[in-house]
Amino acid sequence: MAAGLIHRLPSLILAAALFGAPMSLSARGPQAQEVLELPGRDRLIEPAFEEVYSVGVLDGEPWEMFGKVNQVAFDASGSLYVFEGTAGLAGPRDLRVLVFDATGGFIREFGSWGGGPGEFRQPVGFAVLRDGTTVVGDAGHRAYQLFDASGVFQRHVRVGGESFPRGLHADPRGGAVFAGEFAEAGLSMRFGAAGAPPTSRPIARVSLGGDVAQPDTVVRGWLPPRTGAEPMPGNVPVEGEIRNMMGMLSLSLPAVFEPRLLVAVLPDGGIVHSDSSAYALKVTSPGSGEVARIIRRPLLPEPVTSSVRREYEERRAAVLEEIGGADALAETQERMLDRMRELMGSSGRGAGANLNPTATLHEPNYYPEVPVLRGLAATWGGRVWVQRRGELPENDGGPIDVVTVAGAYVGTFRPGATRFP
Repeated sequence: MAAGLIHRLPSLILAAALFGAPMSLSARGPQAQEVLELPGRDRLIEPAFEEVYSVGVLDGEPWEMFGKVNQVAFDASGSLYVFEGTAGLAGPRDLRVLVFDATGGFIREFGSWGGGPGEFRQPVGFAVLRDGTTVVGDAGHRAYQLFDASGVFQRHVRVGGESFPRGLHADPRGGAVFAGEFAEAGLSMRFGAAGAPPTSRPIARVSLGGDVAQPDTVVRGWLPPRTGAEPMPGNVPVEGEIRNMMGMLSLSLPAVFEPRLLVAVLPDGGIVHSDSSAYALKVTSPGSGEVARIIRRPLLPEPVTSSVRREYEERRAAVLEEIGGADALAETQERMLDRMRELMGSSGRGAGANLNPTATLHEPNYYPEVPVLRGLAATWGGRVWVQRRGELPENDGGPIDVVTVAGAYVGTFRPGATRFP
């Protein structure tokens, strides 16, 4: 619960998202879509998984002790890659990649913080291709850094345009990653000229064959409106220097309970995603760019009532107290701003040292309903795991549905029966 609440807290300081009603499925496009309805009643199934190995100890060799695990991934041989350490705008810079074989034996670790080739400066996305190529989206280098199966740095693939590479998924067909702002990317940052704000959350396939990334958008997820010509309910006015710098830096924060863009890559390179508060999985075939199938269950989102808001704010206050109160939060945000100044100043994109945003403090914005879904993952066998929300509106620990992309309902794991992959 604490992690989910803390994730939303910066909205009190920098800006607040605006909310709008979810786009109707019929507005997705003129093409015919197959809509498959799954049963509304859960059919409980029990996990029957055999533990193959475990890694990580409380006290042992340096490669055995983990701090913050950002992500794990596997290559085609079954080797496990652990992206461990602090990655983000704030905190110590100690990211590393540890590799274990298919039996859990330690193979190697690589990666260090710094400004040179193969060193991490601001990593924001990770992926491992089937051949063992490790891809790190590094906002500080404005590039994808590529390491071979031995952990040796190969080259940079430069990123042009406005967006940082983040939220990476490996393309199982090889030679590319899918990039987009997925589930955990709440704060969106864009460098570039001022212009119309984004109206969608694109998922792009990025080929890694050249020296400069050329993203090809394959899916456009719905984005609740966050700006507009007319003031919208819950808008937070931003004052000070940041208003004058919006042409160079755009900040976008989601409303509390705003639907995440949930994405899973299928074994054939297709995409399944969810982008609204409804239980609706949208399936796109490889190379299509159009949603061909929608899989739904008659499970409704929960309205955000005054009682829901009050209980959320009480839990948020308790989390603030647990982490040291508003002063500790302000210190963390100052470290984030220091890192933003460093990135902007060294990238030649303006006087980053002068970035000193202030914001009028308002109550947080709320999306009008709590989404049904909280997580999405695809297995190597093509089944889709769907995490529903837990007992608390911001909690991820709810039931897990297992479905197929063909629209078959396999069953549901009860809360706590197994971990979400």
